[in-house]
Amino acid sequence: MTISIDATHLADVTDFLQGCEKVVGSPNVLTNAADKSAFLTDQRQRFTGAAIAVVKPGNTAEVAAIVKLCNQFKVPLVPQGGNTGLVLGSVPDSRGNAIVLSLARLNQVRAIDPINHTITVEAGCILQNVQEAAFAADRLLPLSLAAEGSCTIGGNLATNAGGTAVLRYGNTRELCLGLEVVTAQGDIMHGLRGLRKDNTGYDLRDLFIGAEGTLGIITAAVMKIFPLPKAQLTALVALQTPDQALQLLTLAQGRCGAALTGFELMSDLCLQLVAKHMPQLTFPFSAHYPYYVLMEISDSESEAHASNLLEAVLAMALEEDICQDAVLATSSAQSKTLWQLRESISSAQAKEGKNIKHDVSIPISRIAEFISVTDGLLQQQFPGCRNVTFGHLGDGNLHYNVSPAIGASVEAFLDQQTAINLVVHDSVHAFGGSISAEHGIGSLKREELLRYKSAVEMQLMRTIKQALDPLNLMNPGKVI
Repeated sequence: MTISIDATHLADVTDFLQGCEKVVGSPNVLTNAADKSAFLTDQRQRFTGAAIAVVKPGNTAEVAAIVKLCNQFKVPLVPQGGNTGLVLGSVPDSRGNAIVLSLARLNQVRAIDPINHTITVEAGCILQNVQEAAFAADRLLPLSLAAEGSCTIGGNLATNAGGTAVLRYGNTRELCLGLEVVTAQGDIMHGLRGLRKDNTGYDLRDLFIGAEGTLGIITAAVMKIFPLPKAQLTALVALQTPDQALQLLTLAQGRCGAALTGFELMSDLCLQLVAKHMPQLTFPFSAHYPYYVLMEISDSESEAHASNLLEAVLAMALEEDICQDAVLATSSAQSKTLWQLRESISSAQAKEGKNIKHDVSIPISRIAEFISVTDGLLQQQFPGCRNVTFGHLGDGNLHYNVSPAIGASVEAFLDQQTAINLVVHDSVHAFGGSISAEHGIGSLKREELLRYKSAVEMQLMRTIKQALDPLNLMNPGKVI
């Protein structure tokens, strides 16, 4: 096996791997191509990188020891959780001079404090498992996203993941009280404090959250948990325009306050694709409408109180001609069915064929105008392209995806990806938005970031990177 590693002889690579085996055990150092393959390809199967090895430490001390070895031998490392990222942030590049540091074995729930409303978990814990551990303690971990059965808490923190409950509970950053981090030098920052107030200097926790493993490796976290709601009710609402969706959002927030936990926008094309590729899911309306909103309220009093609250909002929306129709789930099974429609959009779009994805955020008040303007720009330059628009309207996050025109060449369409991205992202920037709301930058959007971040912001980011990772060993080539 020939390994390409910058300025490092094969003997040094052998010494490095032997050092890794002493730390984590030889079964946890994968060098065989077949064993490494699952760790080298991104979730959407768009890119496959190369690595010296996949190293799987079993605890924080082992992570720190491996990082020190990487410093000694000048070997870059790519931290990886569930490898569910969408921006090529958790796979190595093609040079083959790095290791993948898999945190999958750091999967323990260390503590649950129901009085302090916190759960302390290791970075490799699957999100769904943490949700279930909180539920077993009669508590709620509100972080919820489509990949929750395979994504990890460490990855969620590294990308500051959003999901469907950001409207009420905030992004992962807002749900985290403390971190344990292995620095780029292999030191351990012990910051697992479950404190809601701690004004003792720079907020180092927030520095590592959202950094995509480029500054240090998150190994454990203290996460907020909440009392379980007495009731959760869901409604699917049919509308004519995104502007009506914003009116409905304002109405619902005014009547429901913090009880409004989910507010998802979907275009009709989204649900048409779901109906086409997932015919087992029932479409609840007798007619189609241009847009839909899936809204959910979580009530701390009773199901009857929640039902009265949601019914009052829907009645007022119908009376004021904000919406055209609505379906209120009357059971958890019906609620699950409505959520399945929303959660199946990405899978349905994948079954439809290759497409160009955008994860953007826009000031909530300008979303309707953004959709109208950007739809028009795309149709002018790429006639017939189909906009698969959906996302978390309540927090301003749109998955503004573009599919080729019916019958068009997919290859020719994908050849236009750079031009399509330019139209969409220039429009996002013009509306005061961000080209990445919750997926991160990775290597996929690294060059585009230079177009939209100011020179001052980029220089500050580079200064932080240089200060914390002067050897550029932590997930190199990602973000900046």
